[in-house]
Amino acid sequence: MDYEVKLLTVRDCPTAVVKATTTLEAFPALWKSLLDQVWAFLGTSDLRTDGHNIMLYREDGAALHVEVGVQVVRAFESSGAVVSSTLPGGRAAMTTHRGLYSGLGLAHRAVLDRCAAEGVQLTGTSCEIYGHWHEDPAQLETEVYWLLA
Repeated sequence: MDYEVKLLTVRDCPTAVVKATTTLEAFPALWKSLLDQVWAFLGTSDLRTDGHNIMLYREDGAALHVEVGVQVVRAFESSGAVVSSTLPGGRAAMTTHRGLYSGLGLAHRAVLDRCAAEGVQLTGTSCEIYGHWHEDPAQLETEVYWLLA
């Protein structure tokens, strides 16, 4: 798949998330339980969401700090493991992945390669914003962002 990578400015976006520190290898077995906690909280809350799931990643050597959750319309009082957070704004490199989630690594690679080719410095923070669910994998869209230094 060919990816169009854009450099743009993004705004902060409030989120409801569960935070964890993990590794890249362990994360695939962890993310669903974190996301389930957020949706359980939202089911008992009056907090509104646009329904887009998010995953925020901050690299720190071998450790991976993650926030897994949902975009919401405002900050809120945290409840248990579910906390009010924000997708950070600023300059970013972005592309859109279409298809199975298992191919998201290719979208990240496209962004990293473009930034390396142009000498653009990254902060080590990235995120994925998932579009609405479709049974047809060809209809799945995920936006991939990497914050620029």
